[in-house]
Order: sequence, then C-alpha cells, then structure tokens
Amino acid sequence: MAGFGAAHRLQAEGITPVMYDKNAYYGGHTMSFRHEPGFVFDIGPHISFTKDERIQDLFAESVDQLYETIQINLNNYWRGYWPQHPVQLHLHGLPEDVVVKVIADFVEERQKPEGPINNYNDWLLASFGPTFAELFPKQYTRKYHLTTAENMSTDWLGPRIYRPSLEEVLRGAISASSPNIHYITHFRYPQQGGFVSYLQKFVPSGDIQLNHELVSVDPRARLLTFSNGTICSYDLLVSSVPLPDLIPMIVGAPRDVLEAARKLACSSCVLVNIGVDREDISNAHMTYFYDEDICFTRLGFPHMLSPNNAPKGTGSIQAEVYFSDKYKPFAGQPRDWIEPVIADLRRCGLLRDSDRILCRNAMYLRYANIIFDLDRAAALATVHGYLDDLGIAYCGRYGDWGYMWTDESFKSGEKAAGAALTRLAASQLRQRAQVA
Repeated sequence: MAGFGAAHRLQAEGITPVMYDKNAYYGGHTMSFRHEPGFVFDIGPHISFTKDERIQDLFAESVDQLYETIQINLNNYWRGYWPQHPVQLHLHGLPEDVVVKVIADFVEERQKPEGPINNYNDWLLASFGPTFAELFPKQYTRKYHLTTAENMSTDWLGPRIYRPSLEEVLRGAISASSPNIHYITHFRYPQQGGFVSYLQKFVPSGDIQLNHELVSVDPRARLLTFSNGTICSYDLLVSSVPLPDLIPMIVGAPRDVLEAARKLACSSCVLVNIGVDREDISNAHMTYFYDEDICFTRLGFPHMLSPNNAPKGTGSIQAEVYFSDKYKPFAGQPRDWIEPVIADLRRCGLLRDSDRILCRNAMYLRYANIIFDLDRAAALATVHGYLDDLGIAYCGRYGDWGYMWTDESFKSGEKAAGAALTRLAASQLRQRAQVA
C-alpha cells in the first residue's frame, strides 16, 4: 500500500516509476488469495475505516464504487466470557468479584496524584488500576507484542486504547446495553476480490517488475542488485523494505547502524485460514483473545466483510498466532498450527464437532506488527538518520517502522515520494549552479 502511494504521488508529477517486488504478485501484505471451494482470505485483517475523504474517494474509485459499508462489531474472549469491545466499557456479566475489584482499583487510581509515565505498564496502571491492567491489556500484550508492558513505550497508543471516565465504567458494569465506544464505528470493504481490489486503479501508476528480490543497494553508484541477477541504476529510491532487511543490504553500512537495525523488534505471525459449512459462527467481525492457554491472539471472520468472500451458506475464520525473532522465535512449519487452532476454536465453542471443515491452510508472515519496545526510539533515530544522509526515502509500516493503518501507509508512500522529489530538485539546482 505504501509503495503504491509513492507511485501515485510520482505519477501526479508525470513520472512513471519502476516498482520492484520480490513476490510473484503485487500488493505485499495487501494481497488477497482465493482458496477452493471459493474462500477469499486477506493477509491479515484488512478493512478501510479512514476518515480522510481524499483516501476514501481514491479507494472507492479503485473498485468502481463497489464496496460494502458495514457497522463494526468487536468482542472479546476471556475465561469463557464474551464481553463486547472494549472490555473496560463492558464489564457487565463478568464475575462479580472481578467487577468490584476493577471498579475499586479504578476509583483508587483516580484519587492518586499523577505520577511519571515511563512505560506502557505505568500508563495502564494509571488508567485502569492493577486488576484490570493485569487481567486484560497486560495479558494481551504478552500474546500480541510478545514482551511485557514494562518493556514497551506509549508511542504507539494514539486512540487505540480507550481511557474511560468513572461514569462510563460504572454504566458498563451495571448495564448490558452500555454505549459502544471505539475508534472504529464503520468500515468499507470491496465487494469482490478481497482487500487487494483497492489497488486495482493504482497498478498502472508504475512499471511493476515482479520476482525481483533486492539483495544489495550501492548508494554511491546508485545501483540495485536483485537475487535474479538483475542490476539497475536509480535516480530516486523509495523503499518499503523492512529496515532490518534493508540496512544490511546497503554497501558500506557502518557498524552502529547495523547494530541499531538489529535492535528493531517486530512480531511475526502464522495465519491459519479455516472455511466451515455454516455462516453463523460469530456475530463479531473480530474477536480478541486474552487467555494465554489459547494459541491465537485474534480472530477475524472474512465472510462477514463481503458475501463474496465465501460460498453461500458457509463461513470463514482467520486466526493469528504470534511470534517474534527477538522475544519468541518461530520454529517448525506454518501448517503445524492448523490443528491447534482448530482444537482451540472448539474449546471456545466457535467450532462444533458437527462442523465440516471445507478449507484449511496456513501461511507464515515474517513481518507482522511493530513492537514498540524501549529499544525502538533510539535505534530508529539512528537508522532513519543514516537513510536520510544517503537520500534513501522510506515508507510504510516497515520503512517508517510504525503502527500504521492502510490509509496511513498509503500517505506514508506519498510523503516519501514527495521527499525524494524535493531532494532531486535540490540536486538539479546545485548542478545548474555549478555549470553556471
């Protein structure tokens, strides 16, 4: 998505860039795959909930205005309970002693003077108190980010975790119909072909060269070398290659920059896709799982995003099982997780013994979510500073090394292309000055 954002920006200046992709298909993590007998799965949960009208219009035009607009429904699973999301606003129905302790802690924290917030754990305790923090977000952090809240910064939070008032917590504890407050209310999704369809109209923006895996960048000679033997020159370079991969490819990269790149942490993910012979699996579009004895961290239900994502009368489930090279390395094969996921789906009651599984497959994503651990900020400053010095523009979740949604990734690509154009214009001006 970031790469196509960059191409879109360059095309607006009359430039058709060459776009290199290591895969045999375009789209990266925006890609969607069709599996027999007619199930469509994206690479991870993708929906468009941007409030940026320009991006809304661009994506809508790309699918000829053929998209679904859906009111989102999110829920959670914790020790056999299914509270609505976010949990802090929907305590009703949880064990009474848990609810009482959560509220008591919440009131007590509100009466304390504000202390320093040095990490995510400090923020959670100040926001919710120890009981809720430990039972829910700290537990989820260990499953999703693969490290502890004490080892994470708060740079990534933004609107992602809602900090409620006491009145909102109380209302959600005594009433089953408390308001649904979340940063996503509605989303859009293409009617046909999965999320990758949003790229249709952007494909002509660049000259796409598939099966070109980058192995070397020579910034002095401005040369790129690919695993298939291709060597080419460049005028401007905009990269969405993950920084821990990109930096070792750069000829002459200094030791401190290489070390900083190695400190950048990211999760990896096994996606397990399941197709079932019924569609009434869940009424939620996504479910968050806190229990650490359940192998998956989050579930999505692609058939609820578009009726064309699954054969009529069937349903689909996508499970996310997380790892991290830095904190919890992945070993084995992706398919090893298919049966454990199915077993835990049955434990939760989402799959029945009578269900017929029509489709099952798994894939491994080496890069999933950026982990905002305490090493990130300093390491990223070193890496980005080095790339800035070389004139290599970076974009996307793994180039900016940030927690980016789809529209943010697209705009990140536009911004990187703009920065590259500015640098080129300055270089041309200096050359003309030297000639004069």
